[in-house]
Amino acid sequence: MFDTNIVVIGNVLTPPEWRRTAGSNTLVANFRVASTARRLDRETGRWVDGNHLRVRVNCWRRLAEGVASSVAVGDPVVVAGRLYTRDWTDSEGNLRTTYEMEAVSVGHDLSRGRARFFRTRAAATTAVEDPESLDKVRGEPASPIPENDAPTVYGEGVPDGDEPVFEEAPSPSPAGAEQVQPLRGGGFEPFDTSAMPAPPKAGEEGQQLEMLPVPTAAEPLPSVGIQPRPESPADGESRGGEAQSAEGGSQPAEAEPATPAPRRPRPRSPRRQPVAV
Repeated sequence: MFDTNIVVIGNVLTPPEWRRTAGSNTLVANFRVASTARRLDRETGRWVDGNHLRVRVNCWRRLAEGVASSVAVGDPVVVAGRLYTRDWTDSEGNLRTTYEMEAVSVGHDLSRGRARFFRTRAAATTAVEDPESLDKVRGEPASPIPENDAPTVYGEGVPDGDEPVFEEAPSPSPAGAEQVQPLRGGGFEPFDTSAMPAPPKAGEEGQQLEMLPVPTAAEPLPSVGIQPRPESPADGESRGGEAQSAEGGSQPAEAEPATPAPRRPRPRSPRRQPVAV
């Protein structure tokens, strides 16, 4: 969770050394890699070397086999893994600290060259018949469970019901039947045209509809029963005053400003004071 995972891009400094551990006989290979940063010198306009990093890389098991047979001194490599420090004491008794890296993946930097990959074939294994292994789960012996104590499986405990019956699709309309075209927008006609009388046929005497004349602009419209409002004396005086002001050219008198209505006081209920008990 708190591991320092890094990726180092650099060159191999030492040839890979591989050995096996004494306890578990596990193969491990290690080599040193150096990474140098490049930066632009603004004064000269050239790229120069920056900070250096040298770290020891440890590879385990199958990764160690591939590194021991594929990596050589000077190869550009890309190493991904976990960085940590290791403290040790030299022959003079001084405490030293070195940076080491447990590699997870090692590969050549193909931006600086070319490489060819060969897949490692796994060793073939043969199955050995062991009757006792059939009664074991993860290496531990296991006994069969009685049928009554077995857990419920899928489908058990569900009541058996009749299968649903699906009705057949309606048969297509018979030949010669009139197909109703759907209206635009998916709606229906707002009026039922079947209830309307059919138009008179040619040669038959039908009742002619009486067409009302359209009144012109010169003819007055017929009254519909609305009576004009009788003119009051106040209206006549106001109209007379307006006519006199229009003839004499005098301006109408300014209207008096309306006085605002007094505001009513809003009743307030007294607050109750807490009573000490």
